[in-house]
Amino acid sequence: MTALAMWTVYDHPTDYPDSFVARRFDVDGNGAKPSESIIIHSDLNKLRDMLCFELRLTCLARSEGDDPKIIETWL
Repeated sequence: MTALAMWTVYDHPTDYPDSFVARRFDVDGNGAKPSESIIIHSDLNKLRDMLCFELRLTCLARSEGDDPKIIETWL
């Protein structure tokens, strides 16, 4: 079974306090597992452009119960 790639965008997480970060998670029947793939950018709109136009993903709004550092998720 092929895993679904899900990118979660964070607002200046602790490990990258000067940047916005998109982290890829691989989702399968056992849940979401973090991968080693990340995209780091100082400009949120440029990071979004990369996810939208280069990776051709679709944005999903954050859920109310998400960690406050999470901005959105892309599939």
